[in-house]
Amino acid sequence: MGLKEWIDKTAKGVDDEPEAQQESEKRGVAKPPILFNQTQMLIKQLESKLGGTLITYYNSNAGSVCGNDASAMYEILKGKKIENAFLFIKSDGGSGIASLRIISTLRNYCKNITALIPANCASAATMMALGANEIVMGPLAYLTPVDTSLKHELSPTNKGNELVSVSMDELNRVIKLWHENEKQNDENPYKSLYEYIHPLVFGAVDRASSLSLKICREILRYHIDDESKIRQISERLNGDYPAHEYPILYREAEEIGLHVRKMDDELNEMLQELTMLYSEMGQRAFTDYDENSYHDNNIANIIEANGKQIYYQIDKDWFYRPDERRWSVMNDESSWRKNELVGGKLKNTIYHLW
Repeated sequence: MGLKEWIDKTAKGVDDEPEAQQESEKRGVAKPPILFNQTQMLIKQLESKLGGTLITYYNSNAGSVCGNDASAMYEILKGKKIENAFLFIKSDGGSGIASLRIISTLRNYCKNITALIPANCASAATMMALGANEIVMGPLAYLTPVDTSLKHELSPTNKGNELVSVSMDELNRVIKLWHENEKQNDENPYKSLYEYIHPLVFGAVDRASSLSLKICREILRYHIDDESKIRQISERLNGDYPAHEYPILYREAEEIGLHVRKMDDELNEMLQELTMLYSEMGQRAFTDYDENSYHDNNIANIIEANGKQIYYQIDKDWFYRPDERRWSVMNDESSWRKNELVGGKLKNTIYHLW
């Protein structure tokens, strides 16, 4: 019997469907499954293998690293003193500032942290991994550069009338190309660039790039004393790569100076199974009303430890306004929610963050 089949069989008999999800079903809205009992069984198995406390951090395609994650992490950790914590991370990134706050929260309760990376750990999630004493990478694992791009209120817009992200690397490359090909009477390139990108966007992007370096240095200081090594790692991750999505695999992570180790096969398979359970919870859950409106009920972020699971549930309607060429939100009841087992049944409550 495989691990998944054993978990599913053991989990039977426990009500895994909270009242909020039952209500969604009554309204005819597509809903993702809540697999709390299955993930809890697997977390216990993993803790037995690891010999420490497992904390999981997962983003679906609808989620990202965000500021409220630190408060959710606090709810998971409060009252605990953990000698050896293992932090499972699967995310495509988000806010670097949020990563710093999450690591600060973890470090307040955990003496030693080992990051477990079975798959994608990109951008701001890479920053989070930098806060671990050791990074354990599976065969599918990768980190990425952490150079910053941003959407400013004055950013250019695309054909869908949406703001476009602008990065310091892109701006620098435009200027570099101009210098390499400039002729004697060419005008300053900024005059032409300012027709497409507002000067304040240039300043904001430069400021964001400096912030990214600062965040990396502060996170690494939690476990590295050598300032030259901290500077070297931070600068390489912020400026040495031609693409933000470039996958930094095990060998290159080691060359950068990170403390990395290869994941054993058994642990990798268990974490892949956990990823599949979270992916099932984080599957797309849209209900189309008509061609211009739909309901979004995706689960975005999941943070979990033994006995408790906190996740962010999107719950809102989207309407397209053709005259403005944009989507707008109505009936937004999105919220953080908490799962706990009470008397053998799943208790699901709205978790109010401050």
